[in-house]
Amino acid sequence: MGRKFIALAVALVGIAVSACGGRMGGGNLMGSNGGTYVLPPLDSDLMVVATLPKDTIGEEKPDEGLGMVKSPKWLAEVGGYTQQRYSQTLGFRPGTKITVRNLSKTTEHTLDVVKVISNPPATFPKNPDLPVAAHGHGMFEEGYASGPIKPGHSVTIKLVKEGVYLIGCAFHYHEGMHDVFVVRKNAVPGKEATPPPTSRPTVGPTSRSSYDP
Repeated sequence: MGRKFIALAVALVGIAVSACGGRMGGGNLMGSNGGTYVLPPLDSDLMVVATLPKDTIGEEKPDEGLGMVKSPKWLAEVGGYTQQRYSQTLGFRPGTKITVRNLSKTTEHTLDVVKVISNPPATFPKNPDLPVAAHGHGMFEEGYASGPIKPGHSVTIKLVKEGVYLIGCAFHYHEGMHDVFVVRKNAVPGKEATPPPTSRPTVGPTSRSSYDP
């Protein structure tokens, strides 16, 4: 028992140091709005649950662990972005400063605005021209592009204008890495994809959208 408590203490100290340094690692380690992330167990009967930073979006390919989910309001399947643990539609208030963190251990990702829409359906273009280079100077609006975010790294963006934004990764858009991002006063994230039964993701259940009218 003493060994387990020592391991737990070491793990929690490591989490605190990493968080303070702004370097929370990749591989399903994700921030959330009051969400939690269950760290790998230190032993067969010991599990650590860490609360992660507010106003953080985690991103990785759906098949890296986030899965995909269908939104009946937006009539679209989304994946690759989350405010909690698994893929979901996104929702934040205007003026919020957001941290976008790459959760992958091996792969670069981006967060690009694909287009701006007014109402459902969220029809994602088949072949959008998404810039790889950063654009928009950290101001999230039409035309914004994060630029490549290395595994475990992050960028900060400010939500400057209300709207419904379709977003995607310039590298993995055609692998299902695209989402609906609502910026409105009462916007909240949608329901998450079903947790995968193994390390591989599965398509989740129907979810409501992130727009709270």
